[in-house]
Amino acid sequence: MKAAETRIDRFLASSETAFTIPVYQRNYDWTKTQCLQLFKDILSVGEDESQTAHFIGSIVYVHDDVYSSSGVTELTIIDGQQRLTTLTLIYVAIYRFAVKQNNQQMAQRIFKTYLINEFAVEEEKLKLKPTDNNRTALAQILDPQEGVKVTGYSRLVENFRYFQDRITADNFETVLRGVSKLIFVDIALDRQKDNPQRIFESLNSTGLELSQADLIRNYILMGLPRKEQEKVYKNFWEPIEANARNAELHESRVSDFIRDYLTLKQKDIPNKGAVYEKFKERYPVPNSPELMSALEEIRWLSVLYKKLLNPSFEPDPVISREIAYINALEINTAYPFLLRVYQDYDHGLISKVVFVGVLKLVQSYVWRRLIIGLPTNALNKIFMGLYDRVEMGEYLESIERSLAHRTGTQRFPRDAEVVLNLKDKDMYNTKGRTRLYFFDRLENYQNNEHVDVSAAGITTEHIFPQNPDPGWKSLIAGEEYDTLRDSYLNTIGNLTLSGNNGKLGNKPFADKKAMNDEGGEQGYIYSRLWLNRDLQQYEEWGVAQVEERANRIAERFLKVWPAPAIEIAVTTDSEEVNLFDAEEPRHKRLDHAVFLGTRLQVTQVTKLYTEVFKQLIELQPEAFHETKLGERIQLSADPQTLRQALQIADSYYIEGNIDSTLKFDRLKAALTDLGLEDDLLIKYA
Repeated sequence: MKAAETRIDRFLASSETAFTIPVYQRNYDWTKTQCLQLFKDILSVGEDESQTAHFIGSIVYVHDDVYSSSGVTELTIIDGQQRLTTLTLIYVAIYRFAVKQNNQQMAQRIFKTYLINEFAVEEEKLKLKPTDNNRTALAQILDPQEGVKVTGYSRLVENFRYFQDRITADNFETVLRGVSKLIFVDIALDRQKDNPQRIFESLNSTGLELSQADLIRNYILMGLPRKEQEKVYKNFWEPIEANARNAELHESRVSDFIRDYLTLKQKDIPNKGAVYEKFKERYPVPNSPELMSALEEIRWLSVLYKKLLNPSFEPDPVISREIAYINALEINTAYPFLLRVYQDYDHGLISKVVFVGVLKLVQSYVWRRLIIGLPTNALNKIFMGLYDRVEMGEYLESIERSLAHRTGTQRFPRDAEVVLNLKDKDMYNTKGRTRLYFFDRLENYQNNEHVDVSAAGITTEHIFPQNPDPGWKSLIAGEEYDTLRDSYLNTIGNLTLSGNNGKLGNKPFADKKAMNDEGGEQGYIYSRLWLNRDLQQYEEWGVAQVEERANRIAERFLKVWPAPAIEIAVTTDSEEVNLFDAEEPRHKRLDHAVFLGTRLQVTQVTKLYTEVFKQLIELQPEAFHETKLGERIQLSADPQTLRQALQIADSYYIEGNIDSTLKFDRLKAALTDLGLEDDLLIKYA
């Protein structure tokens, strides 16, 4: 390895040299945030005569003794392509500005010094050789006579336009001076002596950290000969990257996809920052037959993953809509399970009716849990192993049984508790996307003419307003008015959708109901929405009407998001039950408990409380200090600060002078925080 401090303009001015971005490198991903910072730095150093240099990081490359047909030396960029590509775009913007200003001498100097190898054959002229899509874009923006015709979204084009807009006659000379002062550490590797793979793993770009997908792509491709790299990239990785992408946000989801793939293969969920290490553990030999076989499967599954991320790519409108609903609920934890089910549908093993049934069941399960406030961290484990419970002869029914028979924080909420929580839930202050999902499903239940509730102008309307006109007080008694304002304002009984929210405003109910200003038919009586149908029959609006309407919506809720029609055996006190399902412990004795699969012979709640916390602090000591868990259980190293100190470790104590119910509450909080909600069972005596 050789390292030296080098000016970027001299590096780019190297004659008969091309800077090749290999296919295993990540995409060009710099956003306007990084471009803005770099441009600010260039202007700053360009204006400051006392500052002779500005450091921008390092560029690492390998000289493989590879030459093009024109004899141009190719340097393979291992790290630094983001900066190198961005600086090339700045030089292109400088060149294009000089052309526009008719400064041909400057334009040709920039063009022939920093952007092309003048005497190379036409297809080899570019000094920077990015991957295929970016190479096409770079060639086009270099030609002042040609418009940019790259199809689809290109960060390279967007960032070029950003710099082009910012270089002016006033700052042109400053930009030239600033760029000439940029320096970096030039690190040249010798493949015979250095290990590029190990160096690549340890490097972090000063702009964007290497993603797990970047590391995996490099692991697969870097050790291959150039031609083999191109082949494997084209056949496998390029389609994987194209498919595992959120088309709407222009964001890569490859790291998430590989994590989901490993989850469904290993039945273990890798930490988001450890996907690369887990991938290497599973496929320890690069270019092995096992790895190539896995890439075949990953590529094929990525086609289905693309539809999960982007429902518009699913040609069947019914399936597409249900997947869009899944995305609205942000049920990403279900993807490993849904990939397997999608695979069965794609192979013809299940019908469309069954597939749609599974998608609706997943929604019911997750949405009911959200309504009653069950912890979402339990969903990872649930969906990770759910496919193992599938019986091909009773596909949908077997999944229903598996979910319906779960207990504790994994349970499928029953109708009674859902209705109870639904009526009181603050639906207005939930996530906008989630609230829209709720209204969409309610409105379009069994509706043959789908209503787009996300259309421009349609917003959530408070029937009893957030800031009522004075007229409301004259219509509703003081106590009832306060109840509406304090207890019912943001609940489902008082919320609806309207395209005339601004017109309806804070007016009294009768005015909102019949409003027809200038024939605009803004009032509820003119609405064609199901959500407003019952409002047409009311003459006044108060607590009774809110409650009646909440009941009506709750009835529809149970039809839209039904629970499986499966009989669940009622658990009695003579059986072991999950702590979260157990009755209040007040005035009760324990027969025993089971924690993490081990039977505990405890008969007092205090003994259970102490023993479980002893094991928890031994299992995950850092969790008690890195989160607020320690505060919640009054963890202390000094027993004198507690009224009744219960020792749970060599130098740690917790408060014992609390009643049995509070002990249970603290146990539940700790188990939830640590992801162990299903690991403590108790049996009352």
